[in-house]
Amino acid sequence: MTSPVSVLPLVEERLRAALGEPDARASVTFLGTERVEVLRFADGVTVRYATLGMSGAPMADPAAVVADPARGPRAELLLTFRAGAADTDGVLRPLAVLAATPVVEGVVVAPGASLDLGEPLWPGAPFTSVLVGEPGDPVPDLALPAPLDPVRFLPLLPMTPHETAWKRARGAEALRERWRAHGVDPRDPLRAGVPLSG
Repeated sequence: MTSPVSVLPLVEERLRAALGEPDARASVTFLGTERVEVLRFADGVTVRYATLGMSGAPMADPAAVVADPARGPRAELLLTFRAGAADTDGVLRPLAVLAATPVVEGVVVAPGASLDLGEPLWPGAPFTSVLVGEPGDPVPDLALPAPLDPVRFLPLLPMTPHETAWKRARGAEALRERWRAHGVDPRDPLRAGVPLSG
């Protein structure tokens, strides 16, 4: 059930204010879910993909007997790559699939979580899942009228299958520390998996 407040126009306005005008957009509709759009923002240095539709309704606590149609966390997803290194536009549909996860699988997407596609993020990509990062940069939270929770724009950091397994065993912060120690740039679409031993 969608909130009576028109959330998505406000979300798109916030995305445009933070990232500029999108240069492409695609929409995907999954059975039993609302339409999810993915907007692409390219500035010559980076290419960013942002979902639009996930925040139309709050994410429901899977333990709740009845979902609250107004209260609950709201989010959209952001994926950023260095421009020109690889053809990453194949990520549009997989990103929409990830945005539909709260409805399809009944989970709350939050920082530190991992989302697994089970297939490459785009054809030929070494990444099959993503780590959910902390919100706030480059798109700040969007406050909504009470009693609605703000919309948070959650960055996604691609992970290889080995990194995913390592994160599952050691935790998100341990993987982030590993990336930092080895100078890994999660925005590099051609990067190799970080060494996980030694």
